[in-house]
Amino acid sequence: MPLVVQKFGGSSVATAARIMAAARRAIRARQAGCQVIVVVSARGDTTDELIGLAHEITDDPPKREMDMLLATGEQISIALMAMAIRTLGVPAISFTGTQIGIRTDSTHTKARIKEIDTARIRQALAEGNVVIVAGFQGVDEEFNITTLGRGGSDTTAVALAAVLKHESDSQPPVDHPVNCEIYTDVDGVYTTDPRVVPEARKLDAISYDEMLELASVGAGVMHSRSIEFAKKFDVPLMVRSSFTDTEGTWIVPEAAWMRDVDVCGAAMVRDEAGVFIEQLPDRPGISHTIFAALAEKNIVVDMIVQNVAAAGKAGIGFTVPKGELAHALAILQPHAASLGARITADEEVSKVSVVGTGMRTHSGVAGKMFAALAAEQVNMKMITTGDIKISVLVDKADGARALRAVHEAFRLERERPGAGRPAPESARGAQSIAVSGGDLAVGVARLTAMEDILVRDVVLDDNHGRVTVTDLPDEPGVCARLFSDIAGAGVLVDMIVQNLTRDGRAVMSFSVPANDLTRAVDLTKNAVVKIHDSTAVSGDIDLAVLHVYGVGMRTHTGVARTMFGALAAQGINIAMINTSEVCVSVAVDKARGKAAHAALRTAFALA
Repeated sequence: MPLVVQKFGGSSVATAARIMAAARRAIRARQAGCQVIVVVSARGDTTDELIGLAHEITDDPPKREMDMLLATGEQISIALMAMAIRTLGVPAISFTGTQIGIRTDSTHTKARIKEIDTARIRQALAEGNVVIVAGFQGVDEEFNITTLGRGGSDTTAVALAAVLKHESDSQPPVDHPVNCEIYTDVDGVYTTDPRVVPEARKLDAISYDEMLELASVGAGVMHSRSIEFAKKFDVPLMVRSSFTDTEGTWIVPEAAWMRDVDVCGAAMVRDEAGVFIEQLPDRPGISHTIFAALAEKNIVVDMIVQNVAAAGKAGIGFTVPKGELAHALAILQPHAASLGARITADEEVSKVSVVGTGMRTHSGVAGKMFAALAAEQVNMKMITTGDIKISVLVDKADGARALRAVHEAFRLERERPGAGRPAPESARGAQSIAVSGGDLAVGVARLTAMEDILVRDVVLDDNHGRVTVTDLPDEPGVCARLFSDIAGAGVLVDMIVQNLTRDGRAVMSFSVPANDLTRAVDLTKNAVVKIHDSTAVSGDIDLAVLHVYGVGMRTHTGVARTMFGALAAQGINIAMINTSEVCVSVAVDKARGKAAHAALRTAFALA
């Protein structure tokens, strides 16, 4: 029998009328022949009110007790939802995370799921019940209540769908139809935040990877952890409004037509903070020292930029959530002092990003983005690229204007396949494109460690060259001038990193296919002649790029630590770094490429 997991957020259960409306949706799905699980969040502003109560008692509430307190919000919701469904004549039963065995680690307020025991859910479904489950919560090995952090109810819903789809006493698992519907106060995923850009268009379908990247760079419809589960376990998701019957947005495996679009969406993160470390010794292990210290305290690092070394010294820039800046600086100051390095920080910044699977094959995406920002006189403090993402750090005051500019530059308001026009493959039909057998087999095998990082491959590309531009003026439009000619010549740029130095100048490096290096250097030299007399350009053919592909690469703090530690152990220096949710890339000397490849495969148990 088909099974559907329906998740209702706080706004969808904020009043008695809305709870009854959600109950009717669940009953309609049951009448259509589905088994139904309903996951609910705390009602309306309940969580904020509970946090307020805690702070009336103490400015520093213990995290364990905060979990005990916050979990009560969902307990109210599940009881009311079960009552509503039973009032409408359908059997229903509610369960807390503890009662159904959502086992987590012991990281209070942001625990990760380790496993889910579905026996009680299956029994309740077999008895004909609609099963109501408290989102956002679980229990650790010591039977302490834990909460899953931001987006925790989405994570609960998708995790339940994943385990119920693939868990079975038989081998291979029975692949019965399982969908997950996320009901919220918006009617789907948009090309950007329609509150900032009214012209934003709703997407009919988007790939897991694209949604992962958008979720990580500010698209608040879903949290990236829930998308991680969906991709790992091949669970199709529908994001839709709880207030209308309009079909929402399907989040599904990548389809061929999606790669015809260079950019599918743009997003902004307002509450970022930039950290810049200068005068670091240029030797193996320095990156590992820095990021291992942050990972040890579960601080998620986002944009990472490492400058090309000069005179034996290198610089690293990265971003962290603004609320974690003070903690991050306290951790890093002793390390910086011991290395003779300087740390500066900037809290008044925002990150603006564009995302699209078509970036892998379309040239000129970066140039178009930079030109749009230049036209609006928006200056870029940092640039980093991922497999399907380009992010720039700008002044916070420029963030909304920058987002509107890039949305317009890529004409994201227009009707196209996947956004208002039928795609060659229907959005719903795309779910039949399954995750590759090897990846899915690995994922199913890890149902007992559901949120472990899943690295699927390490790829070595030793056919790259690097262009480095030093002493670049910190002015709007400079990068647009550099990349316009390169894009016009059809040169495909891979990694791009830019970081500011203390004196307000910038250092930029980007990689290109080795056979395009000479042309790229000449084009860049011609461009910088018009920029500043002191700006210098150099090329390096001895470059190898390693891409580590997986799910949730950025949000799992141990990935960078593992990567950099493995390379440091082999005495391999890192020249460039790029991070994203689906890929972390590093550039090393070409002569050490194969050794780096072997070290990373071993580190992630792929050898």
